[in-house]
This record gives sequence, structure tokens and C-alpha cells, in this order.
Amino acid sequence: MESMLNKLKSTVTKVTADVTSAVMGNPVTREFDVGRHIASGGNGLAWKIFNGTKKSTKQEVAVFVFDKKLMDKYQKFDKDQIIDSLKRGVQQLTRLRHPRLLTVQHPLEESRDCLAFCTEPICASLANVLGNWDNLPSPVPSDIKEYKLYDVETKYGLLQVSEGLSFLHSSVKMVHGNLTPENIILNKSGAWKIMGFDFYIQSTNPSEQEPKFSCKEWDPNLPTLCLPNPQYLAPEYILSVSCETASDMYSLGAITYAVFNNGKPIFEVNKQDIYKSFSRQLDQLSRLGSNTLQNIPEEVREHVKLLLNVAPAVRPDADQMTKIPFFDDVGAVTLQYFDSLFQRDNLQKSQFFKGLPKVLPKLPKRVIVQRILPCLTSEFVNPDMVPFVLPNVLLIAEECTKEEYIKLILPDLSPVFKQQEPVQILLIFLQKMDLLLTKTPPDEIKNSVLPMVYRALEAPSIQIQELCLNIIPTFANLIDYPSMKNALIPRIKSACLQTSSLAVRVNSLVCLGKILEYLDKWFVLDDILPFLQQIPSKEPAVLMGILGIYKCTFSHKKLGITKEQLAGKVLPHLIPLSIENNLNLNQFNSFISVIKEMLNRLEAEHKTKLEQIHIMQEQQKSLDITNQMSIPEETKANNAGNQIDRVFTNLQTDILTAGSDCKENGRLKNQRKGSLTLEEKQKLAKEQEQAQKLKNQQPLKPQPHTVTAPVKQTKDLTDTLIDNMSSLATQSLNRPKVPSSSSFSSVPSMGIGVGFSSPAESTKRNGLNANVGFQPSGFSMGVGTTSQNFFNSAGMANMNMLPTGNMPAYNSMSTTVAISQPTQQNRPPDMSALDSLFGPQKPKISMNQLSQQKTNQWLNQFVPPQGASSSLPGTQMNVMGQPGFGLQGNPFYNPQNFTQPTNNMTSSSSASNDLKDLFG
Repeated sequence: MESMLNKLKSTVTKVTADVTSAVMGNPVTREFDVGRHIASGGNGLAWKIFNGTKKSTKQEVAVFVFDKKLMDKYQKFDKDQIIDSLKRGVQQLTRLRHPRLLTVQHPLEESRDCLAFCTEPICASLANVLGNWDNLPSPVPSDIKEYKLYDVETKYGLLQVSEGLSFLHSSVKMVHGNLTPENIILNKSGAWKIMGFDFYIQSTNPSEQEPKFSCKEWDPNLPTLCLPNPQYLAPEYILSVSCETASDMYSLGAITYAVFNNGKPIFEVNKQDIYKSFSRQLDQLSRLGSNTLQNIPEEVREHVKLLLNVAPAVRPDADQMTKIPFFDDVGAVTLQYFDSLFQRDNLQKSQFFKGLPKVLPKLPKRVIVQRILPCLTSEFVNPDMVPFVLPNVLLIAEECTKEEYIKLILPDLSPVFKQQEPVQILLIFLQKMDLLLTKTPPDEIKNSVLPMVYRALEAPSIQIQELCLNIIPTFANLIDYPSMKNALIPRIKSACLQTSSLAVRVNSLVCLGKILEYLDKWFVLDDILPFLQQIPSKEPAVLMGILGIYKCTFSHKKLGITKEQLAGKVLPHLIPLSIENNLNLNQFNSFISVIKEMLNRLEAEHKTKLEQIHIMQEQQKSLDITNQMSIPEETKANNAGNQIDRVFTNLQTDILTAGSDCKENGRLKNQRKGSLTLEEKQKLAKEQEQAQKLKNQQPLKPQPHTVTAPVKQTKDLTDTLIDNMSSLATQSLNRPKVPSSSSFSSVPSMGIGVGFSSPAESTKRNGLNANVGFQPSGFSMGVGTTSQNFFNSAGMANMNMLPTGNMPAYNSMSTTVAISQPTQQNRPPDMSALDSLFGPQKPKISMNQLSQQKTNQWLNQFVPPQGASSSLPGTQMNVMGQPGFGLQGNPFYNPQNFTQPTNNMTSSSSASNDLKDLFG
């Protein structure tokens, strides 16, 4: 990397030193800045050509420099001859003025080290372009190395040289004497210009007579720079020491041959034996065939052969050559017309510029940029011609790169942006606005291009406003957002509100609808939509334009309309418009369709919002309930157990007495059943699930009570009743098993027991949930079949747990069938008992208190006297702890359903007497 930098530094230093040493001290440097070495030209390519600028005007020029160091090998006499020859050619060039001759900007200046003069800007010499790179900088500039001549350039270049020779021969009466590729210069526009008049020959006769030219004899002892190039010199110069205008035409033929053969001359000449070489050349020219000229285009091949003829009289003159069909090419004629454009009037120019767009695509880009574009931009000073020139300039701009556009076109376009007359200028710019916004720098867009669009929106011409509104959407994506928001949109709104033209108003709405996607959502909601309500017109086209903007905003993914805007502004505006009398059926349907879409979205969004709020509220309530139920479960269970124990303290003795019988009955039952069926397991699982739910509820807290002894003494029949029931149970166990049924058997056995709905006792002895509270319903008598056990599996003697209307059946192991509800066991558990836990409470007395009061009242009737047994004979209590009825008082009792056993009852008469004594 360092070596490359050093090499680059040395190259730059060397070039700078060469330039400095070449022109240092020359008067040319006082007025011109000398730049880079770009080409070489002149006789023997002795002149180095630099680009430069004039210090005062910054005008671009080409500086020709001849370094005297090239003459160091010559003697002083030869040096003087070389200097004189070079000076002679430059001085003659300076005196001549013609479009086909190189224009001199500053005359020749001499210093101790060099000769220098300035001309119009040039590109290179024809010799450089054809591959002769003598006296060029190293490395050779890429623009010269890669330069290739197009056919149109070659044709028109040869035509230009022919026109230059015609001028010299006819007007100046002069023979150039050394017409070679080195003396043909391609200027910056690509035009071929003649220079190198070092060996020109002026006619000796007066102008009105036939010109006569005298020629010097070839002197091989002279320095090379003091002699013309023999490879392009006519044979008569050497062989007969004569010349005429036809001698230059031979040189033109030789140049034509070299151009089509990559710079190779038609003959190679030995300068040491020039005469012998020309004699041989003369013989070859007399036998010149088509093989030698095969690279030359066929339409000009015969003319080149004539130009190379040995006899000067046969050669066409310059004026004849300009009229050959070869130069009638469209491109060549177009370029020729541009060169004579300054001679045309406005009408001729306008006709030519109208047809130019058809020709431009056929021309090479370099020719267009170098030759045609400068001619076009020069017409911008004529306002009447701008509408005809501008389309061609913008057409060329499309083919240029952004850098070429900024460098070559934009400087000339900037003044045109500000022209307001004629009005066609504005229309043309609007049609090509996308091109301008794409290739113009942002600063220039802001300062020149967009103000032109603003003027078009504010123009008094309706046609211009309509065109501008139609074109704006095509380049809206290229406009920066601040300019669109702060300058463009307000002018479009103003045009819509202030115009009296329906077309302008509709086009304004359409334009806004098309550029909505380039705007910000909140700008549309806050600025565009409220503007729609300000439009006073109610024509159907305007209403549909308003609807279109609403629909675009509503359905666009980036924009959208909030439900607040829909409900508060959009729908209240659209619904009245939808019933305007001017609308037809299709237009009305369009309004209704959009309104329905808006309503559906409004409903969906707001419903979703409310659902989310409801879910949040429910979650908050759940959190509050959880916090309130954070009391430890053990504390709840202990409190509930203590309360229930206090309620059933008086019944503990009776239940313990029956415990042993329940255990024995449970073992027998388990032996008979073996294992649970699937239905029983499902029922058990449901009851466990229900018990778990009840366990999670807060326990009821009944108030403590005190059992008072009754005043009336009651006969104690407990022992007799227990003995009778034991005998009945023994007899039932000895009978064969009968399938249970919901109907009563012919030989029923009657089980009479006391069942309470005490949560504490259910938990301790029947495996029920401790959270079951009291139920205030009455009790009933249960009657089972002979195969049924009078004791449930939980160990409660002589009890049947019968479900009531407010409480589900909790005894899953009992097979006793209730008389009141014979099919209760096959039904799913009744959850109505939970209603008492979560239902509304009576304001005066709670259910627990009511149940407790009824229980106390019933217990007070059967409290035995002191010292008597606590068992209550002949009485059955239901699960809820309320007094029941005897067999005669039971509403479901029917004596016909029972058949008294004759053989298996041992103490039936005593039991019947006891029951009569008990129940009357």
C-alpha cells in the first residue's frame, strides 16, 4: 500500500513538474491557469495540449505548449527553422476564422523554454484517437485510450474536413500542404477542426484569376519538424515538385483510408529514400484494387479511390465531396444543421426541434451529449424557443447519469425553472417531474423544482391546475415529507375550496386520495378528514371523492381511523351525505357499504374492549375473595368441629351404643359385596368431588344453645325397642338375599332409627363433610327390604339417611329405600342444599338459628328423667335433626303394602304393644 502511494505521489509530482517547467515564464500563464496534460497534436505531435481556464472569466480553454527541449539535438540553425515553421503555422491559424478551423483564443507567446497559445477546449487529436500516442503523458489518459469513433462521427468529421478544405480552396485560395490526422483536432463537442498550417501555400495569382501555387522541393536534410508528413502527401509534391488544391484532396483520401483502418496509412514511406518510395507508391496507386479498400464503406469506396488517383484532375474537389450521398446520413445531416443553427429563424428552428425527438434515439450518447446538447441549451436564452427545445433537453437527461445531469444539464435548466412565460414551459416540466425529482439534488429541488409546482397549483389557468393535480401522485413518493405537509397539501386544499371549477375540485380530492399513503396517520386524522367537512359542494362526483378518501383512510393498513373518530366525526358526516338526492343507486350502495364496514369494525373493537374490561374486573373480584379466604383450613375445621360437638352432646350416648352393631353389619356387608361396581365408583367420585367443594366453603356457625329438661315425664321404652329391633335384624340376616328394588317386598322388615343432619356427627361416624349445616325440613320413616341392613356402613345404628329437598344424599353405602322417595339412590346428587350456603339470608333470623331452635324444641319433648337412658324409644329422627312421624302418622305409610311374617318374628306381639303404647 505504501509503495502504491509513493508511486502515485511521484507521478503527480512529475506531472506537476512537467507542467511547471513547460510553461513557466510564458506570458500565457498570466491570463490562463494551466491544468492537466490531455493530448498532443500538430506536425509530428510536437505540441503538448493542456486543459486550462481563463483567470478573469473562468472560461475553459486548451493550452498548446511546445517545449524547446525537443530541439536540443539540433543545431542552432535547425532550431531556428523549427521555431519559424511552428510560428508560421500558428500565426496563419490565428488569422483564419471558420467553423471548420480550430479557433484560437490567445495568440502565440514565446518564452525562453517554450511556445504557447490557447484555443477553444479540445478533446484530442485525430491521431491520438486512432492510436498514435506520441508525446502523451504516461500512463495514457483513459478517455483517449478508450475513445472509439462512431460511424456518424466519422461521416460528419470527414464532411467537416471537406467543408474546411472547401473554405481554404475557394475562399482563401490556399493549399494546406500538410493535412494529416495530427493536424485534425477533435474539440470538446466532438467536431473535427483543421490546424497545422506550417506548410500552407498561398496562391500567387490575384483572387479573380485561377489560383497558382508554387511548391518547394523536398529537402531530406531538413529536420523532421520542418517537413510535412510524407505518408499523407500527394505524389506530385515529391515527383514533380508541384501542388494544387487537388493535392489536399489526396490527403483527404489518405485520411479517410486511415480512419477506417485503425489509423494505418495506405502506404509506408522510407524517408531515407523518399523518391524510390514514391515511385513505387505511384505504381501501386495506378493498380489500386477493391481488396485494398475493403474496410472502407461501400457507399464511399469509389469516392476514396478517386481521391487517391495519381492524376490530380481526376480527384473530386472539396465542394463536390460535401455533396456525395455518403454524407446524407440522418445523423450527419442533423449535426450539420446544428452547426448552421445560428443562421436559421425561429420558424425553421421550431420545425427542426419538433422532429428532433425522433432522431435522438438513433444517435450515440456521446454525440448527443457533446454535440447536440450544447446547441440546445444555447437556445434557452430565446424564450420563444424554450417550449420547443425543452422536451429534447429532458429527453437527453433521461439517458444521462445523475452526475452527467448535474454537470451538463442542470446549470442550464435552473434559470428555466423560474420562467413563467410561455405557459407551455410549466406544462412540460410537470410532465417530466419524476425525472427532475429523481436526478436533481435536494437543495435544488427545494429551491427551484417544488416552487414551480406550487406556482402551477396557484395558476389562474384551470388546465394547468388539472394537469398539476393529475401529475402530483406520480411523483409524490419523491417529495420530502415536510415539503408535502407544509407546502403542497395546503395548496391542494386551497385549490379545492376556492375554485369554481368542478373538475379542479374533484381532481383535488382524487389527488389527496392517491397521496394518502405517503402521509402520516395523525396528520390525515387531524388535517385531511376535518377538511372534508368544509367542502361546500354536494355534487355526486364530489361526494364520491369524499367517500373515496374516507374509504382509503379506513382500509389502509398504515393509516386507519380510530373508533372514536368513526363514532364522533366520520359516521355523523357520512350518513347525511349518503341520503343526498343527487346520488344514484350505485353511489348510494357504495356509501352504505362503507358505512356498514365502519359500523362492524366499531362494534367489534368496542365489544372486545368491554370484554377485556369485564375479564379484568372478574379477576380482581377473585383476588379479593381469595384474600378474604386466606384463613388457615385447620382453624376452620377445628371451629366447625367444636360447634357441632356442642350441639350434639346429648346424643353421644345413643350413637356410641349402636356403634358395635354398625361395625359388625359393615363387615358382613363388605363380605357380601366383595368390590364396588363401576356405577358405584362413579357415584363415589362425584360425592367426593362434591364433598371437596363443600369443604372449601366457610362453615356455618350456629349459636350455642342450652338444653333444658322438660317438665313432663315420659315413659322410657328404649330398652324394649332396642331388643325388638335386634331380634328383627337377626331374623333378616338368616334369610336369603333378595335383590333390592324401589318397590316394597311382600315381607318387609322395618328399620326404625334416629338420623340427624349434624355436620359433626357425620364427620365423626359417617365420613361426611364437616361443613354440612342444619336443614330445617321434617323427618320421615324409612322401610327396607328383608335383605337390607338396618345399619348403614358408617356405623350409625337404626338410621336411614333420607335426602330432603334441600339436602343431597350423603350416605353412599346405604341400600335402604326411603318410602317417600323410592328411587332417590339412582338420581344424581342434589346440589340444592348448597343454595342455603350462598343464597340470600333472611334479615331477621338465619337458617342456622332456625334449625337450632327447632332441634331444641324437639329434644325438649323427649329428654328422660334423671338416671334414665338417653335413648328415645319408638321415635325416628330424620337426617336434619327434626322429629318425624310413626308408621301411622307417615303420609307414605299404607298397611296393605306390608305382610306380617308368621314364622320368623319371635317377639312381634310385644313389639306391636310397645309401638301402640308409644304412638297410640
